[in-house]
Amino acid sequence: MDLEFFLRKRYLCAMTEIMRTPGLAAPPPLGASALPPGTYDGSVVLVTGGGSGLGKAIAAEFARLGADLVLVGRNAERLAAAREELAPLTRGRVMIAPGDIRDPDRITEVFDAAEAELGPPDVLVNNAAANFPSPAEDLSPNAWRAVLDITLTGTWFMTREFGRRHLAAGTAGSIVSVGASYAWTGGPGYAHSAAAKAGVKNLVETLAVEWGPYGIRINGLVPGLMPHEDMTADIRGHLDRAGEADPEHGTRQPALRVGLPRELGWAATFLASPYAGFITGHSLVVDGANWQRRSLVTPPVVPVREQLGRGPFAPPGPGGRQVGRPRSAADGGR
Repeated sequence: MDLEFFLRKRYLCAMTEIMRTPGLAAPPPLGASALPPGTYDGSVVLVTGGGSGLGKAIAAEFARLGADLVLVGRNAERLAAAREELAPLTRGRVMIAPGDIRDPDRITEVFDAAEAELGPPDVLVNNAAANFPSPAEDLSPNAWRAVLDITLTGTWFMTREFGRRHLAAGTAGSIVSVGASYAWTGGPGYAHSAAAKAGVKNLVETLAVEWGPYGIRINGLVPGLMPHEDMTADIRGHLDRAGEADPEHGTRQPALRVGLPRELGWAATFLASPYAGFITGHSLVVDGANWQRRSLVTPPVVPVREQLGRGPFAPPGPGGRQVGRPRSAADGGR
C-alpha cells in the first residue's frame, strides 16, 4: 500500500473519531471568577484597549474581583459605553481616559489623572494593538509603521511610564502584556504584527530580569482564536471562510472549540495576582494547544495571496502605496 495513501486514510479515520468526541470542556459560565472574591479590592488596574473586545473582557474579570478600573483607548464613545457596562460588576470605580498610546505625553497625563482620581495603578494590562491580514509585499510604509507603533512602541511607552513610577515610589507592580503565538512561529500574512509581537515578547523577558529586583513583575498573555466584536471585517471574513468563527464549530482547533474572551480574562487576573507572585518573564498561552498542532500529512502550501483572495502582485503606485490594496483600519487602543 502506498505510504502517503495509508497516512491519509489513517488521518481521515482519526478525524472521524475526533468528531465523535467532545473536545475540551466548555468553560464555567460568564460571571464566574477564577480567584477569591475581593482579590483586587483596593487595587487600581489600567487596561489599554479596554473599551471593547478582549480588553473589555479582561477588564470585566478584574472588575468582578473588586478592582478600580482605568480604561484607556482612542474612542471616547466606546470607553463611555464600556464604563456603563462594567460599573455594575465591581465594588470599585471605573474611570475612562481617552488617548493614543503612541503619544508619550498623553500617557503621562493618563497616569497623572488616574493617580489623582483613583491612586497609582497597581496593574497594567497592555492589550491595545493593531492588525489586519496582508501579504508582506503589499504592506505600505504607513501600514507597517502604524502596526509597529501601536503594538510595540505604544506598549513600550505604557510599560515605561508604569515602571518609572513604581521604581521612583519603591512599590511593587504587575504588568500583563497581550502577545501572539506567531511571536515564536512567524505569522505568514501578518508580518507586521508578528514582528511587533515578537518585540512585545522580548520586552516581557527582558524587563522581568531588569525590574524583578524592585518587585515589578511582567508576564505575557497569548490568546488563541477568541472571536469578539473588535475583529476587523477582513479578519472575521477570513475566519468565516475557514469555518472557525462559530464557537460551536471550532473543528479546526485541537480543542474542537474556540476560546471565549472571559477565559483570557481569568488568565490575566491570575497572572497579575499575588497567587502568581513567583511567575515573571513568562508567556501564558491560552489557545487550546492550537499553536502546537501538527499534521501527520503535510498539507498543501497555499500562498498567502491566494488565501486572502488577492490577485497577482501589482507594483507600487504613485507615492509608494500598493495598487489595489484594500485599506484596513489600525485602531490604536479602541
